[in-house]
Amino acid sequence: MESFHYLLMKTYLRMNRKVHAQASKLGLTPGQPKILEFLSLYGENEQKVIAEYCEIEPATVGSILLRMEAAGLVLRRNREGNRRSVYVSLTDRGKEMAESLKEIFLTAEKEIAGRLTEEELETMVELLKKCQTEKKED
Repeated sequence: MESFHYLLMKTYLRMNRKVHAQASKLGLTPGQPKILEFLSLYGENEQKVIAEYCEIEPATVGSILLRMEAAGLVLRRNREGNRRSVYVSLTDRGKEMAESLKEIFLTAEKEIAGRLTEEELETMVELLKKCQTEKKED
């Protein structure tokens, strides 16, 4: 029987390949799709929050955002009274790109989870969320 970690890894890699094959046609590099999705869902946010949510090292997020800013996808700025934090928001072009990505994500999800019933998919999502939460020590 294949192990849990192996099955998760294989599923992640399969999804990742499908998404990046299509995202690269839009000119996006690895890391950019999940940042665009995050900003589309949650709006302007601090760079460090983006890094935490996307599970990317802060220095790496900085370099990804630099390329995204140069491509006209995001704006980075400091807020008045808070010079230490960098806030990131989508440009109009970034919003358009995020919309294009929604279709890419949906198509990849349908291909990978297409054999699951709606109920099975909902159960899987709930179980994966449960795996993401830290167990509290007694």
